[in-house]
Amino acid sequence: MADPILHGGNLREAAHRYAIPLDDWLDLSTGINPRGYPVPPVPPDAWRRLPEDDDGLADAAARYYGAPLALPVAGSQAAIRALPFLLKRGVAGVAPLAYGEYAPAFVRAGHSIQALDTASGELPATLDHVIIGNPNNPTADCLSRETLMRWHAQLASRGGMLIVDEAFADADPDASLAAETARGGLVVLRSVGKFFGLAGIRAGFVLAAPAVTDALRDALGAWTVGGPARHATMAAFADRAWQQDTRERLRRDGARLAELIARHGFDVRATPLFTWTPTPRAPSLQHELATRGIWTRLFDRPGMTTSLRIGLPGSEGDWARLERALAEIGA
Repeated sequence: MADPILHGGNLREAAHRYAIPLDDWLDLSTGINPRGYPVPPVPPDAWRRLPEDDDGLADAAARYYGAPLALPVAGSQAAIRALPFLLKRGVAGVAPLAYGEYAPAFVRAGHSIQALDTASGELPATLDHVIIGNPNNPTADCLSRETLMRWHAQLASRGGMLIVDEAFADADPDASLAAETARGGLVVLRSVGKFFGLAGIRAGFVLAAPAVTDALRDALGAWTVGGPARHATMAAFADRAWQQDTRERLRRDGARLAELIARHGFDVRATPLFTWTPTPRAPSLQHELATRGIWTRLFDRPGMTTSLRIGLPGSEGDWARLERALAEIGA
């Protein structure tokens, strides 16, 4: 049996393991914005009626992302699982330390996996498809538009596909490939879970040419995104002032977190929504933080760089708690 796919956010498991009540934890194990979008009250019809594809959600998403076409799905996770079945079987390139769902999704669809060295900037000729986070979760690595478009051209010439997961891209939308997704062989995945802090509504979007979105719509079936989630997402997409204020705050908070971790002697790579620290001390650091009711995300499996991902605190009290814990551990 394959190892289970691990994710952050498993706070109940941590509460049980450390015998600390659930409400006493500071959960920094995900990269979700801790000060998420304030969703307006849900209209009663959103609960009572079946979702309708012509309610404007797809168009609102295309405008927000700057894409020619957007397909709503139940979080980008749904697309990650379904897309490999729509591709010709071949070799898929996945970074050794990346979102844990990528490689298993391709394996289930009959593809083989080859480790992708993103640092080289070169694409092996053996690859048929590539799925990559940009920024990557958890390493915070970002590839340039020029590199990704060069890779796309190479894969498309082989009849392959480049899938770019931009779940953490909202804080820097200029880096997105959304505007290029009319091209064959290119798919961009977006989510409202991270930047908007709305992970619980399970809403995401596939930005791609009609041939891909039509096939994916057929594979996933009707009503993939429920009425309340559609209401919340359209409100969030329309609130440009909140988006701008949030981008500025996340950039400040991301830099603040990186500085805090670095000040305690750790190497840090960061996005505006999380920091990543490669260190052999990661297991003990996670444990020491957990004994103080602070939950983080450990990466410590064979083939991985032993490391810790830490998300943003949501209040000044949370910032003080994290800083105090790091000082105690360091002492």
